[in-house]
Amino acid sequence: MFTYHIPTKVYFGKGQLENLGNVAKSYGKRILLVYGGGSIKKTGVYDSVCGYLKKSGMEIFECSGIEPNPKVGSVRKGIEICKQNKIDVVLAVGGGSVMDASKFISIGSCVDFDVWDFIAKKLPVEKALPLLCVLTISATGSEMDNTAVLNNSATQDKLALINDKLFPVASFCDPALTYSVGKYQTACGSADILSHLFEVYFNFNQDLYMLDTQMEGMMKTVFKYAPIALKEPENYEARANLMWTSSWAINGYIYGCNKKPWSCHAMEHQLSGVYDITHGLGLAILTPHWMEYVLDERTLPKFYDFAVNVCGIPKTEDKLKVAKEGIEYVKNFFFNQLELKNSLSAIGIDDKNFEMMAKKACGANGFINGWKKLYPEDVCNIYQASL
Repeated sequence: MFTYHIPTKVYFGKGQLENLGNVAKSYGKRILLVYGGGSIKKTGVYDSVCGYLKKSGMEIFECSGIEPNPKVGSVRKGIEICKQNKIDVVLAVGGGSVMDASKFISIGSCVDFDVWDFIAKKLPVEKALPLLCVLTISATGSEMDNTAVLNNSATQDKLALINDKLFPVASFCDPALTYSVGKYQTACGSADILSHLFEVYFNFNQDLYMLDTQMEGMMKTVFKYAPIALKEPENYEARANLMWTSSWAINGYIYGCNKKPWSCHAMEHQLSGVYDITHGLGLAILTPHWMEYVLDERTLPKFYDFAVNVCGIPKTEDKLKVAKEGIEYVKNFFFNQLELKNSLSAIGIDDKNFEMMAKKACGANGFINGWKKLYPEDVCNIYQASL
């Protein structure tokens, strides 16, 4: 038994950006354009977006420089612009970090307290400015979900907020806008998509066979099309399949009755919160070691299904062997096909902060209540194995 509701209207496919101006003006006249380091100007997306907005009579204000792991300071800057200029609608143009920052800007602009208090003090979210998203990279699925992650460097915390007020009202998803995304970011984004699926698929609470098969199909889609996108960056079919999968991997559709917190994301948020690494890369490094750590008699049947149904490993009576081959398939995909670094040490991370990060990952309860319960010692072991 569950409730499923996605209020975001999605404009998917080539040329859908043409609808941006009319959609934006339905929410007001003054719009805050939020983006990152300026790559949208090099690719022409910035000019296209501004052109459609101006044609519709929108007054544009800008908040640029959103970091790859969005910082609370940048969000505060955006909130100040909104309040000073009485912004009607927020527009995020970019990837997950820009969209997450924009979600916090949209709710922070409607309150008198500091935006970090939504997380630190668990203050209620009662109102938000309308949020529009123009997606430029397939990864986090923030264009179609109710979640946002924010980094506070002062406390070395990277934490998530989940609230229905964070749903964008509309998102524009043109796969052609991702043609310019380089191999590294495409690889990291693909790892992120897979991780969203893994976190739900490997779960004892998942009770719908239909959803398992849907997740298996999405995983196979990423395994098939990510390498193609790396080799042929302007392959529309590959980019479209990755983009649509990124949205449906995390918009709640696959959850069913899954109520368990995720495991790899909790551990990785500590890595990117402390070391500011790319989220998808951290997930790629951790995930195979988490899989090996939680593989036991109880979890074996699901790993076996994954290996057979997704990785194409032939069925045998030695299910443990098949399961391990499935994990090796994941390793090969991340580190050979996607060419991502295969260890924490390879990206300059040592073990000096592992104990602190493990405790934070386990939170107030003292453990991660995922597919297999993980205590700080377990998390440290997985970090160590990932070195």
